[in-house]
Amino acid sequence: MLLRAGLSPILHTARYLPGVVTAGCVASVRCWSSVPLQSRTVGKPFAHRSELRQAKRVVVKLGSAVVTRGDECGLALGRLASIVEQVAMLQNQGREMLIVTSGAVAFGRQRLRHEILLSQSVRQALHSGHNQLKEMTVPVLEARACAAAGQSGLMALYEAMFTQYSICAAQILVTNLDFQDEQKRRNLSSTLHELLRMNIVPIINTNDAVVPPPEPSADLQGQVISIKDNDSLAARLAVEMRADMLIVLSDVEGLYDSPPGLDDAKLIDTFYPGDQQSVTFGTKSRVGLGGMEAKVKAALWALQGGTSVVIASGTHPKVTGHVITDIVDGKKVGTFFSEVKPAGPTVEQQAEMARADGRILASLQPEQRADIIHRLAELLTDNREEILAANHRDTERAAATGRLPLPLLNRLSLTTAKLNSLAIGLRQIACSARNSVGRLLRRTRVANGLELEQVTVPIGVLLVIFESRPDCLPQVSALAVASGNGLLLKGGREASHSNRILHRLAKEALSLHGVGEAVQLVNTREDVEDLCRLDKLIDLIIPRGSSQLVRDIQRASRGIPVLGHSEGICHVYLDTHANIDKAIKIVRDSKCDYPAACNALETLLVHRDHLRTPFFDQIIDMLRMEQVKIHAGPRFASYLTFSPSEVRSLRTEYGDLECCIEVVDGVQEAIAHIHKYGSSHTDVIVTESEETAEYFLQHVDSACVFWNASSRFSDGYRFGLGAEVGISTARIHARGPVGLEGLLTTKWLLRGEGQGVCDFAENGNMSYVHENLPVPHQL
Repeated sequence: MLLRAGLSPILHTARYLPGVVTAGCVASVRCWSSVPLQSRTVGKPFAHRSELRQAKRVVVKLGSAVVTRGDECGLALGRLASIVEQVAMLQNQGREMLIVTSGAVAFGRQRLRHEILLSQSVRQALHSGHNQLKEMTVPVLEARACAAAGQSGLMALYEAMFTQYSICAAQILVTNLDFQDEQKRRNLSSTLHELLRMNIVPIINTNDAVVPPPEPSADLQGQVISIKDNDSLAARLAVEMRADMLIVLSDVEGLYDSPPGLDDAKLIDTFYPGDQQSVTFGTKSRVGLGGMEAKVKAALWALQGGTSVVIASGTHPKVTGHVITDIVDGKKVGTFFSEVKPAGPTVEQQAEMARADGRILASLQPEQRADIIHRLAELLTDNREEILAANHRDTERAAATGRLPLPLLNRLSLTTAKLNSLAIGLRQIACSARNSVGRLLRRTRVANGLELEQVTVPIGVLLVIFESRPDCLPQVSALAVASGNGLLLKGGREASHSNRILHRLAKEALSLHGVGEAVQLVNTREDVEDLCRLDKLIDLIIPRGSSQLVRDIQRASRGIPVLGHSEGICHVYLDTHANIDKAIKIVRDSKCDYPAACNALETLLVHRDHLRTPFFDQIIDMLRMEQVKIHAGPRFASYLTFSPSEVRSLRTEYGDLECCIEVVDGVQEAIAHIHKYGSSHTDVIVTESEETAEYFLQHVDSACVFWNASSRFSDGYRFGLGAEVGISTARIHARGPVGLEGLLTTKWLLRGEGQGVCDFAENGNMSYVHENLPVPHQL
């Protein structure tokens, strides 16, 4: 439907009545109503990515490289369908979406080429015979003619795609002259506002069929930006319409500090006005009028007008399907333009500083690394009152908000006893630090004059994400120092005061030997998911917190290994030969000592012979006395007339004074239950039968398996590791409580005298020896 001059597309079209959305209808609007345009109040753009979630009105600019195929003759239908789906999703969430699109020229070129080839083939078939069909050539097609032929087809395609989501779209064609005429500007704005009000997606494009050449001197003059290309058109419309955000999709991931083809080019996460002086622009994209320089100029103009801007890739196959929704969700995609520079370094800069100082840390003498850890232990003791005061502010705030569950609130709290234990653990780590980095593990004489060694080295840069447990910060910092690793720490905001002072003390200790930047506390608004994407800067992620946190990080990690466990479903099995006194003590300690811990008892397995005996009654009485809520497993419930609440799932980590009780027929059935419902964390047998105990120890496939000992012993400090970065249920690299050894890897050192592999060939003069050499004892 084409609306001619003087007609209002709203008042004269019944199916566009206010409040009515017609699925799949597309209006082609070329002229505008004369409702006055109110003067725009310039707002403030969003300062941080996390604020982009608040964007209500969003302009999406689709570059020519995004819309067209690689051969520039036709549209990239798959990408376009994905983009339409994302726009429709955001529109249906209540946002107001506008699209500035390219593609008419490419679509028209495809149609005209087809028509010309078809026409030539018919003529040649009539006059020259079939043998000359191969010599057909297509003349150079004029862009304006291609645009005229492609506009209707492009809009028909948008119509078909948006119809699938019950969304109406309207086409608007503009030229630079339309923005120079005040009345036309008012008409354009009025039409766009009315379309948005009726939940219609405006699709705007330059009228390439009649567009005049741009005026070189008119670009970016004060408050005016000339419409040279769709970049400038999108910026102009975003400002005119007071859009909250402009998303510019191109064929590159964003703005780089140098041309993307260069080896050392780095993607700029956030770009600030004035930074363009330090950026070298490359050539423009394969199609379209504007290059990256034009996009940056348009973005800065829109930013100055109060609209936030993100430039991102709309062609990358791994991100196209969610690039727009990710940007609106505040995720770290492309380059975000902001007027507010952060007070401190970016997380990328922090990771680079941690790696640089971490390498220096690894090169220190073992005694120097031990000095740093001893100093940190002293600082914890000397600054006890200040630490506890900061922690008190955190716990008071958490209690006042009521958002933190009781188990997490307990983890958040620091006490004098906890700080004393921390200091003792750190001194144990300091002793271990004297024989960690550079330790010789293996020596081999490969051949005469060719000796191979395997030595321990740091992993690199660790990212430790922890929630509600500030005591984790000095523990992990000490382990990082002992292992020579750089460290990024991301704590929960509920412990911000505690984390801040503990990190300050860690930096003070590190400064003893000039490596103060080796441990970094991430205080920016980075989402955990964004941190997990920094695969070029981070070598290992270690989550410390709830099972949900661990699962989220395992899903979000992109190419970075994650060390940890998602759940701590620990079992205690009371065998038929269990001693009652040991059983009561072990069950009480495993469940009640610290119910929120990942190594606390969650399921108590009881041999069937103990049912309806004084042994079982004493266990139940003790649990009730400790106010433990009991959930009955299916088999246990079947034995009872009036049973406790039946458990919803046997794979439950309660993290509180709750546990499940289930009945089994013997050790084999107990092991089968553990393997089916457990998390391979820590499992315990209580028995006086050594044969049964050994069978249990050998057959239970968990990281920690105990006989007649509490599950709470599954801890790095209690194992004598000094401290732990976490407990791993993985099967490679490290398993169980992960201390210093788990933060080291190895490298091979080969010392020769000019040998080559050719010397060991069939006609060579050397042969392999592969003799194992003794490893000197290291104190």
